[in-house]
Amino acid sequence: MATATNKKKSETPVGKHIRTFWKIFAIGIGLILLMFLFASWGFFGSLPDETSLENPEKNLATEIIATDGKVIGKFYKENRTPVPYEELPDHLVNALIATEDVRFYDHSGIDAKGTVRAFVFLGSKGGASTITQQLAKLFFTEQVSRNKLQRGLQKIKEWVIATRLERRYTKEEIITMYFNEYDFLNQAVGIESAANIYFDKAPTDLTTVESAMLVGMFKNSSLYNPLRNPVGVKNRRNVVLAQMEKYDFISESVKDSLQALPLEFTYTPQGHDEGIATYFREYARAYMQDWIDKNPKTDGSKYNVYSDGLKVFTTIDSRMQTYAEQAMDDHLSNLQKEFDRQNESNKTAPFRDLTDEETEQIMRTAMKRSDRWRELEKQGKSEKEIIASFKKKTKMRIFTWKNEEHVIDTTMTPMDSIRYYKSFLQASLMSMTPQTGEVKAWVGGIDYKHFKYDMVKTGKRQIGSTFKPFVYATAIDQMHMSPCDTLPNTPFTIPAGTYGLLKPWTPKNSGGTSGGMLTLKDALAQSINTVTARLMYRVGPRPVIDLVKKMGVDTKDMPEAPSIALGTADVSLYEMVGAYSVFANQGVYVKPTLISRIEDKNGTVLYQNVPETKDVISEESAYVTVSLMEGVTQSGSGNRLRSKWRVNDPVYKRAVTGYPYEFKNPIAGKTGTTQNNSDGWFMGMVPNLVTGVWVGGEDRATHFQNTGYGQGATMALPIWAMYMKKCYANEELDVSDERFKRPSKLTITTDCASWKEENSDIDGDDTDEFDF
Repeated sequence: MATATNKKKSETPVGKHIRTFWKIFAIGIGLILLMFLFASWGFFGSLPDETSLENPEKNLATEIIATDGKVIGKFYKENRTPVPYEELPDHLVNALIATEDVRFYDHSGIDAKGTVRAFVFLGSKGGASTITQQLAKLFFTEQVSRNKLQRGLQKIKEWVIATRLERRYTKEEIITMYFNEYDFLNQAVGIESAANIYFDKAPTDLTTVESAMLVGMFKNSSLYNPLRNPVGVKNRRNVVLAQMEKYDFISESVKDSLQALPLEFTYTPQGHDEGIATYFREYARAYMQDWIDKNPKTDGSKYNVYSDGLKVFTTIDSRMQTYAEQAMDDHLSNLQKEFDRQNESNKTAPFRDLTDEETEQIMRTAMKRSDRWRELEKQGKSEKEIIASFKKKTKMRIFTWKNEEHVIDTTMTPMDSIRYYKSFLQASLMSMTPQTGEVKAWVGGIDYKHFKYDMVKTGKRQIGSTFKPFVYATAIDQMHMSPCDTLPNTPFTIPAGTYGLLKPWTPKNSGGTSGGMLTLKDALAQSINTVTARLMYRVGPRPVIDLVKKMGVDTKDMPEAPSIALGTADVSLYEMVGAYSVFANQGVYVKPTLISRIEDKNGTVLYQNVPETKDVISEESAYVTVSLMEGVTQSGSGNRLRSKWRVNDPVYKRAVTGYPYEFKNPIAGKTGTTQNNSDGWFMGMVPNLVTGVWVGGEDRATHFQNTGYGQGATMALPIWAMYMKKCYANEELDVSDERFKRPSKLTITTDCASWKEENSDIDGDDTDEFDF
């Protein structure tokens, strides 16, 4: 007892402090362990279960993929498309590790050394958060709290989750998830979107300096954003490069050379209004929604086009799509200048041939269809108040051809903006492989952001003389006529009572009737209305309507009248390209296809397109009709495709160089011009590509004053020619420049020179005149 008393007396104050310290230390360690236990038990809020850890929930973007492999668009809540570790370049991974967590491969989620350093120096010499902890923070915790106590609890949860992640995933998988999850802003969620949006390339193609910029954004993508803070981003990029040199991922000389480079990036937004094929992407969105409604998941739930990470493989070729859009921009920007020039002296611009009352009605209808009207109506505004708002000037961003961005900021009244937009000529193009039905290019208008109405499939317009080949094809198929057969080029009348006519019908030719005889080939090349009327009189409207119906044209509103021979019916460009493809495909109709395959995020095929085909006319009749249409580009309204000079082209009349076309290969086609020059068409075919172009105003009263400018050969044909020149220049596309396939047994003569010699009449008249 005395000994114990002596020990107490002999204990120094220092010894007591040491004992107290270790007690406090042990209690602290115990509390920390207890805090971790409480966190793992969910006392500080729920933690993800093992299922959530194995399958972290993400909003994955649906990708729209062109046939050449390029992603041309996405549908998303968050623009995220995961990429595997193998597609992350080494310098990208090295940049992340050097900057964020150099001991990443040595710890198990928590860097003890870094934690102690951060604790001792209060974070002044770097934080302790590992890549795994940052991933845990991105995946499984709520928004970061500014309250220090709550943030401390969140940090503990992140540590617990980080250790769980390390037990379940490899280091490579953790790196991959982190790159795929981080939000780089500007709709760039994940490295795939970031690489494409900031550099217009895939992650695998990133350079070291580009990787350094993106890794630098991990510190704070809101602060270090190249669009808003290029100086700060460059400085941060150089810090990343310095870290890479510090840990021997790059040499000092490489670091110095890369740090000296200016900050360069190619901002390529992936919004729904930007990029290529915007009109097609809207079509694809509607198609996918319809497919989703009809094809539920195995558990009965519906796919979500914005979050399930579907892959939609299309028939669109991104190169051909780009060429088509460039051709339209190049021609329409020139054509619009001439249109605007002519309207300077037009008191009712942009309309013609309308009374004041008719103009007022057009403007009032457009006003009531506008978003502004609907929005104000929802707010409970009266009609008088709404109309008044359309007369007040307001700041707005409007479309223009005057700069590359196609937008300018201005101030005008909403009513003036309606008239302004109606002054623009619109256009559409569709290009298709006739043998497979695969649509290669789809341009529904001049600018989706400002003109969302799709004139490929949704819009229907009068087709003018582009309808005539269907009349000729019916006569060839039923009557075995030859392109060399002749008909009078004289006035012709179909009498009243014929085919339901209430009064006689006497069509006129745009250039008058010169008399004499014309071969069918010359008649179609010159688009002679009277000859087409004679053919219609012989075959009747019903067989022609039945033919185009088999070719995929909606005929329910097509009147059974002889006048359809001249193209009075309204038909969509989509239908016209599909119908013309029958001629190039030896008489077989193949329904146009745009979606070839749909896969889920795991690559499981959910849908595979099966082409829909139908025999329409004989191979011989199709070939003979093609032969007729070749005459259009040889000596008719489409001959400027082969001409050397521009002197006859009103749009390019100021040019002194030759046409940029000068096609030498076989081309079959047909121009079309509707009444008052409201619509200009050109349908052009080579053996493996059929392309149609339409140009016109939103309203039919918006048109050129004369046919010189308003005809299809001036408005639409140049777009076709520019597009095809670009396609031919790219040999990878393999667009045919060969002759159309000739049937093995051809009983109808298409060589008119030989036919004329063999069929001379004994009386010296070397033509056969059909009496109708």
